[in-house]
Amino acid sequence: MWIRRSRNLPLGGQLYEGLRQAILRGELLPGERLPSTRVLAAREGIGRNTALRVYRRLVEEGYVEGCHGRGTFVATDLAGCQGVPSRRPASRRAKRRRKLATSRRSERLAKLAPSWVAPSRSLPYDFHYGRPSDEDFPWTTWRRVLFRCVRELSLRELEYGDPAGLPALRSQIAMHLRETRGVACDDEQILIVNGSQQGLCLAAEVLLDPGDRVVMEEPGYAGAQTVFRAAGATLMAAPVGPDGVDFGELAGSTRSTRIVYVTPSHQFPTGTVMSLPQRFALLEWARRRGAWIFEDDYDSELRYGVRPVESLQGLDPNDSVLYAGTFSKLMFPAMRIGYLVAPRPIVAKLRTAKAVADTGTSMLQHHALAEFMAAGHFGRHIRRSRARNARRRAALVTELVDRLGLEVEVLGADAGLHVMLRFPRIPLRAEARIIARAAEVGVGVYSPSSFFLRPRRGGPASLLLGYASLSPEAIRRGAARLASIVSGVSRSASRLRSTSAGRSSITK
Repeated sequence: MWIRRSRNLPLGGQLYEGLRQAILRGELLPGERLPSTRVLAAREGIGRNTALRVYRRLVEEGYVEGCHGRGTFVATDLAGCQGVPSRRPASRRAKRRRKLATSRRSERLAKLAPSWVAPSRSLPYDFHYGRPSDEDFPWTTWRRVLFRCVRELSLRELEYGDPAGLPALRSQIAMHLRETRGVACDDEQILIVNGSQQGLCLAAEVLLDPGDRVVMEEPGYAGAQTVFRAAGATLMAAPVGPDGVDFGELAGSTRSTRIVYVTPSHQFPTGTVMSLPQRFALLEWARRRGAWIFEDDYDSELRYGVRPVESLQGLDPNDSVLYAGTFSKLMFPAMRIGYLVAPRPIVAKLRTAKAVADTGTSMLQHHALAEFMAAGHFGRHIRRSRARNARRRAALVTELVDRLGLEVEVLGADAGLHVMLRFPRIPLRAEARIIARAAEVGVGVYSPSSFFLRPRRGGPASLLLGYASLSPEAIRRGAARLASIVSGVSRSASRLRSTSAGRSSITK
């Protein structure tokens, strides 16, 4: 019987698949005669026309041959096909020989298994970080621009283009970066990539060999850690201090460094802004060691009440900084458009790596985004988003500080779409308890532990909270529930410390 009576597939489809698999597995051998359509239909409980259609399909695809007056046979030219195994069971040695090899890189990838999909849980007050607001984006304007491009663009304009991206869009991005971020670049240095994550992958492809050393912020962006680990690099942690990355621990090292990865304008996840002296110190440190610097400026446009900080790339006299940004935080993640400003010595190599990777990104979206920026829609959207996110940030910070006072330290509130909370009176071991209790009352908050290269051994509990996707009212309600939980955990921690202190004094 070749039909399994599955509800997911018509009977004809089941019969076709059953016969095809029997041929491929060697249960029906090349040259073997199949039952007549009349016998087959009666045995399988189907109509003869269905059996005829299945045989006709198998003939067309080359699995069987029809001989007039003799019947239907498994195709004889399958005898040498590797897909048709022998009926004899394979020996253990043969099984070992048949195992196909994969690269060492693939083995590293299998251990990483990254995912950028947001948690599937549905919580009314989910402070997931990195998620922009759907309500802020001018969808009507974007659709109008996109549909106009669909109507008016010729087929020639939608062919494979320059791997670096549409020249008009690269020109708009270069102008935007020069005016708003102080980036020193021209159009030829811009590579449009599938999000800044691809920019990281291209940098690793061009600059790294297995075993090369990469210095990462501690804590730092886990997506960058994933890329460099997949490339076989050795990661070194540089702790983040109040002025940015602290290279004190690495200053005496004699080992060479190939890449330094930093987020100087709004460090992820702590929100620290690298001071100007520290920026110059980093540039000098990298120059002495012949290291490239990868500057990830993922949310630089969103600053609240403070002057924008000049990019590290704009201060670099050595042309050694790769500057990356993305439209995901301002528009929507599925846009999958980012940009990489390449140092002139490696522009050609990065363009080639981009061409090998994907032959270019969506030209339709490139045309639409170029028009969206040229018409001033992007600039107006930034200004609106900045004002609305400033209100959300104020609602979150005010609610937490009013309710928790000295029990909470709010870090990184001057920019971006998230803040980091530190609870000086609550030990690290209570962090998971806060997250679990918050989820029970409908509040989603997140641990920064996954952003550390080295396991966290001590210190206070911390949380990462995004606020861009919630309204100010929802933020206040969610923050109030979180504050109530934190206060309860803090009181428990205080009682535990008092009890421990009392026992210690008795012992003495």
